[in-house]
Amino acid sequence: MQDGRIPIYQIIQDFIKNQITSGILKPGDKILTEKELMEKFEVSRITVSNALSGLTKDGWLTRIQGKGSYVNEPEAAAPASQPGASAGNGALQSKEQAESRNVIGLIMPDLSDFFSMRMNNGISKALKKSGYNLVLMLSENSKEREAAAIRELLRMGASGLIIFPVDDETYNEEILRLKLERFPLVIIDRYLSGIETHFIGSDGVEASRLAVNHLYKLGHRDIAICSDVPLSTTSIEQRLSGYMKAMKELGEMINPAMMLTDFYVDYGKEEIDERHPLFRYVKNGLATAYITLNGTMALYLYRIVRHLGLEVSKDLSIVTFDNVSPSREFNFFTYIDQHEETVGRLAAEQLLELLQRGGDQAQQEPKYRKVLVEPHLIPSQSTAPLQVRVK
Repeated sequence: MQDGRIPIYQIIQDFIKNQITSGILKPGDKILTEKELMEKFEVSRITVSNALSGLTKDGWLTRIQGKGSYVNEPEAAAPASQPGASAGNGALQSKEQAESRNVIGLIMPDLSDFFSMRMNNGISKALKKSGYNLVLMLSENSKEREAAAIRELLRMGASGLIIFPVDDETYNEEILRLKLERFPLVIIDRYLSGIETHFIGSDGVEASRLAVNHLYKLGHRDIAICSDVPLSTTSIEQRLSGYMKAMKELGEMINPAMMLTDFYVDYGKEEIDERHPLFRYVKNGLATAYITLNGTMALYLYRIVRHLGLEVSKDLSIVTFDNVSPSREFNFFTYIDQHEETVGRLAAEQLLELLQRGGDQAQQEPKYRKVLVEPHLIPSQSTAPLQVRVK
């Protein structure tokens, strides 16, 4: 596409491929129906049909008229043999294949949202003409799986790694070992205080300031910020710091009750938990606007609002980090554009630079590079001027 965005059919294909290569879908499994994919990605039937036709042509799927599409055996799929191709958890790539080529490993928690997909796309594009092949492994937000993925990529002979760390209070020991051994490594999106590494991510402080200022201009004063991940990661600390900084700049008192960070959300449950603190918070009308630190929470908050018989933007406003839609044309939520594709591209370019320097690193103390990409706020339907209610 001329504007550089990922075609929607390709996003659908990447989603299905990564479900297969990560083991979520196994040979013989039936994938989502065309209708379910249309609803999930908010696209037309022809877009879904084009995506599935491409996967069938490349050997990933078998389509049976009137029954659906089924996952083929791994050997039937087009091999990931060209620069920039990816394989999840090594499913399509053997140790011997990897060792015969230049390999860069990418470890991510998952590819279940468009944020991760766009970041992956930026990395793939940057490596396309580099001569390196990208091998993707998913940690499923588990430190144990993340550590196992690192060990497997090193066993495969990876020249360097790009890691999107899991949500946790500490890095796993494998990452610390890579740092101590000065292995070519770039961390993206999340990092921890006190541990220097090459890092590429979005400016969380500025992002929260943008969100607060946008809501404040709309008349909101009771603005809550929500996070369900550990506060020890600096990406979360930055966002909370930006929230407090913005409120102080606007002359508002910092109300700790508006910082909703000590809870867990089971996103796998279909029903709304009316005992959950976030549900009670919304029900009691304690805030007129919410900033959610990830897109999945924004969708959960939207469900709570609808469950209570309220309307988003009319009864309360929501700003979220992460665009939860495949493109801006389909977006409902006002969101912080963290330019994740740019983050991915810069991470790949940084790693390529490290690899080009080669042995120079081992001869001297490394100078770690930290890059914060400037975010932007994209307004949409989930935010509106505060409506004064007459009691």
